Amino acid sequence: MAEAAVPLTEEQIGAALQKVRGWKREGDEITRTYGIRYHGGVAMIVHVADVERLVGHHADIDLRWGRIRFAVTTHDAGHKLTGADFDLAERIDAIARAHGAEPLED
Repeated sequence: MAEAAVPLTEEQIGAALQKVRGWKREGDEITRTYGIRYHGGVAMIVHVADVERLVGHHADIDLRWGRIRFAVTTHDAGHKLTGADFDLAERIDAIARAHGAEPLED
């Protein structure tokens, strides 16, 4: 049986946010937006989805013309932030760099 996801404390969330610069907290999720051409965004989504499948955690993804936004929370922890969210954020950042996506302000 899989171990239950444990929500982070406010102090832990603050420390984790320091490690994923550019991500911002919006309630009980963390978000980040990148500028990327539409078809590049589609390729990036496929790459992110492949990694998400491997780690067993996923982001909500919103692809628009010229930008892509990721929102991450742990549904299995009552839509609260866990360590898995910050791990996925770091992975998404690495994939974004590999696809030439430019960080944007939301």
